Amino acid sequence: MAPTLTSNSFLLSTTPHPRLSFKNPRFTVSAKKSGQNQETTTNSGNPFNFDFGKLPDVTSLIPASTNTSSGLSFGRQRAKDPGTVFVAGATGQAGIRIAQLLLREGYSVRAGVSDLGAAQELARLAISYKVISNDESKRLNAVASTFQDAESIAKAIGNASKVVVTIGKGENGPATEVTTTDAVQVIQAAQLAGVGHVAIVYDESSSGGSTYNVLDGITSFFNNLFSKSQPLTIAEFLQKIVETDLSYTLIKTKLTEDFSPESSYKIVVSAEGSAGADAYKVGKSQIAKLVVDVFSNTAVAENKVVEVFADPSAPSKTVDELFSVIPEDGRRKAYAEALERSKAEVEARGAAEASKRQEQEAKKLEKKEAKAAASIAKEPEEKASSASIPSVESLLDKAKGLSTGFSFEKFSSQLKSAVEKANEESDAQVATVRGRAKAKNLPAQKAVVKTPPRNPFASKTKEAPKPAKQTEVAATEKRKIFGGLFQQETIYVDD
Repeated sequence: MAPTLTSNSFLLSTTPHPRLSFKNPRFTVSAKKSGQNQETTTNSGNPFNFDFGKLPDVTSLIPASTNTSSGLSFGRQRAKDPGTVFVAGATGQAGIRIAQLLLREGYSVRAGVSDLGAAQELARLAISYKVISNDESKRLNAVASTFQDAESIAKAIGNASKVVVTIGKGENGPATEVTTTDAVQVIQAAQLAGVGHVAIVYDESSSGGSTYNVLDGITSFFNNLFSKSQPLTIAEFLQKIVETDLSYTLIKTKLTEDFSPESSYKIVVSAEGSAGADAYKVGKSQIAKLVVDVFSNTAVAENKVVEVFADPSAPSKTVDELFSVIPEDGRRKAYAEALERSKAEVEARGAAEASKRQEQEAKKLEKKEAKAAASIAKEPEEKASSASIPSVESLLDKAKGLSTGFSFEKFSSQLKSAVEKANEESDAQVATVRGRAKAKNLPAQKAVVKTPPRNPFASKTKEAPKPAKQTEVAATEKRKIFGGLFQQETIYVDD
């Protein structure tokens, strides 16, 4: 254990390097006293090596926690503390003022910083110059956090129940900008960490201002060209927020330095789109005070988008009076309604497709049933046809029966009587009634064939003329009688 040192107490909690184990976080501390150099080392390869030997008045070094895993632990979350706030970009120009006022109002602050060494030096200076008190330093935890990965930011959020992020120039350190795309990472991390309320400060002066210098356009062009991703517009950023379950307060303003004359004016909170272009800017300390007041009463400010500007004639009002007249942002309600409509359309489309599939299945089933019924109806006919077709054995039996008692004399007498009966019934049938009566009394005559006179000049080798055809009759009809053994011919002649 390090010897007792002589100075003010300072609390610094570090988030372990992503490549290190979360279960055994270790760090190195070096201290000097009365010419001796004693060093306690648990891991010589740790990148966080803090040298407090140069401090003349160090009395103790108290680590914040033996377990520095912050925010999300795999499998379970840490219990949220309503008095703890995570400040994204705590070394920014507005972020550092927000962190300072939160500590002054009694909150515990988890300060997200990109460089822990620089944050330690900044905290040392703040303690030395009495910017923060000794008690406030015990409630300040610096955690490594960048705007690149939502999961790492969620771990840095830890047990904080509230999050604040400032979008603008100089908010990720003294000279680095926080864009809307960076802020989306913080919003997503807050969603992962189960945060209750998020306050967003959007500095419009950092994006809308221009010095009318031609170099501004060239610089903006190349910044956008080589940037990893284009920053979102404020409308797109708001859409990302309403798609989450977070309670939010978006403060649109134009920030200025605390020493400017405008910083002494009272602030006015108005509805979105009501502030004029010539409205006075707001000091960074003033906006920090408004954020702290919002966290003290989130119910009156949740799910609202406001514009804040300064007015020299504005009266002083509390946060309840400022936000109670602002209507709730309608984007979340519109998004919920659009989501319900989309869900209903998807369900209706699914129901229609299911109904169509059922109809198709029903048609297929009907076809199968009709085919089965036709096959069932066809079975008796096949059975009957197969029954009507005699087998070879039955034909042989019938042939044996016919051969038994058969005589040609009997068969010839039957055939003669059948022919005589047929001749008696009708030898010839005439088409007309009178012709039929006359035909019965007329004797049968043969057709007379007349030969044409011989041409004396005809060549002897010429073929003999063909006999004339018999007189053509109007029509004939033939039919078989007596089982087809005889054929009866009916001649129709004109009367």
